[in-house]
Amino acid sequence: MQELNQEEWQKQLKNDKDSVILDVRTEEEVEEGYIPNSKNIDIYKGQGFIDEVEKLDRSKHYYIYCRSGKRSSQACTLLDQMGFNETYNLLGGFSEWEGETEN
Repeated sequence: MQELNQEEWQKQLKNDKDSVILDVRTEEEVEEGYIPNSKNIDIYKGQGFIDEVEKLDRSKHYYIYCRSGKRSSQACTLLDQMGFNETYNLLGGFSEWEGETEN
């Protein structure tokens, strides 16, 4: 896992052809807005989260965010333990995000 600030995250994401943006917040949080092209898998679903992550392509690079950066950090650690090679945590999370969003 690499911890990236907003600027680093956006810059690296833009140049990464194997990137997947993963939003680990709840559905209610996602309804308030999200980063475009992100896939939502709620980390609070426990085993359900693990089951969904198992289906993901391990060769891709995962850019993970939540509201503040804590849950996404946990998600990065989990994915790392499950054999994913490249995970990136967005420091400050969606609450500090200044990039493009959708509702």
